[in-house]
Amino acid sequence: MQWEFIVALIIAIPLILFPAAFVWYLNVGGLFTAMKEAREKRAQAQQAARAAKATK
Repeated sequence: MQWEFIVALIIAIPLILFPAAFVWYLNVGGLFTAMKEAREKRAQAQQAARAAKATK
């Protein structure tokens, strides 16, 4: 291989991989946020159910 091709690969690979990694990071962050919100809602619903049982 010629050295120019190797240099081009070294420059091009991060330019291609960075946007893909950034989109993956955003997707994973969104999943964690959704799971956290669902967990909080579930905990609030359980607390409301316990409070309703206690008042009966």
